[in-house]
Amino acid sequence: MSEDSALKGLSRLSMSLPTELYRQLDVMVQERGLPSRSQMIAELIRHELADHGEVEHPDALLAGTITLVYRSNMGRVRELLAQTQHEYLKEVISAQHVFLEDEQSLEVLLVQGPAARLRDLCDALRKVRGVQQLRLFTTTALLPPLHEQVSFKSAKSRKAA
Repeated sequence: MSEDSALKGLSRLSMSLPTELYRQLDVMVQERGLPSRSQMIAELIRHELADHGEVEHPDALLAGTITLVYRSNMGRVRELLAQTQHEYLKEVISAQHVFLEDEQSLEVLLVQGPAARLRDLCDALRKVRGVQQLRLFTTTALLPPLHEQVSFKSAKSRKAA
């Protein structure tokens, strides 16, 4: 691949940073084994753009994950979390749960929906007593449609025809 074709679609950015911040960036790039500062800076910008989109465009569709850590020995916490997820059935695509040490649990939800609705889901999950940590990570890239929505009756009538 020629250098010209490799650079197609890229724009250059020149920036000045405080010396200590520049040093910390270099350390992070090295520790993560990235090929360049540009790759790290692009990732950081993508995170900020997704966060900005959540605030500035509440109706924008976003995909992402919600990561929860909670006390699994706190009464009905798992039941209440499942009930809350059910109330947001259109947004919660899947959930993965593992038990941690010290009677804690880690749960990761794959979600997609309007930014405001995802924030509401996070707020509802945070209200469950026993939830210790919660973080929403979003991206503007969406999951492709999984299936065409067809009712059982219309599918049955098409098959009979």
